Amino acid sequence: MMQAAGTETRQRVADVVDAFKGQDGALLLILHGIQDEFGYVPDETVPVVADALNLSRADVHGVITFYHDYRKHPAGRHVLKICRAEACQAMGGEAMVERAMELLGLNFHETSSDNAVTLEPVFCLGLCACAPAAMLDGQLIGRLDEDKLREIVTEVRA
Repeated sequence: MMQAAGTETRQRVADVVDAFKGQDGALLLILHGIQDEFGYVPDETVPVVADALNLSRADVHGVITFYHDYRKHPAGRHVLKICRAEACQAMGGEAMVERAMELLGLNFHETSSDNAVTLEPVFCLGLCACAPAAMLDGQLIGRLDEDKLREIVTEVRA
């Protein structure tokens, strides 16, 4: 399936697969490695990973779609994740979601037309005591409020 991809792309995928193939939890490690390499998990990598690990394509696809950290499309330069778990919702998280969508002009799983930011849901960041919570480019943000949200939007738009 990767025939359509260039030699360099095939080699990058092969390098990731080879780096993790023999380890416990190889599938997750390989998928993280591919996402680190490309910024997402391209569809054409699924059969390569499945063949390397003697899994079905459906098994690999199921893991990619089950875990929210794997992307099937490239993300923007910044990724804003807003917690949707119960503690965050109880502390005003839904209002923050609505406001973020309004300020960014995006729905979940969308990237701005200038490729500046991708908005994604996440289901628990472990900051329940500091709810509502978010994560910007891997940095946790607790006690999210409208002022912090405006700062975030300004930062990602810069």
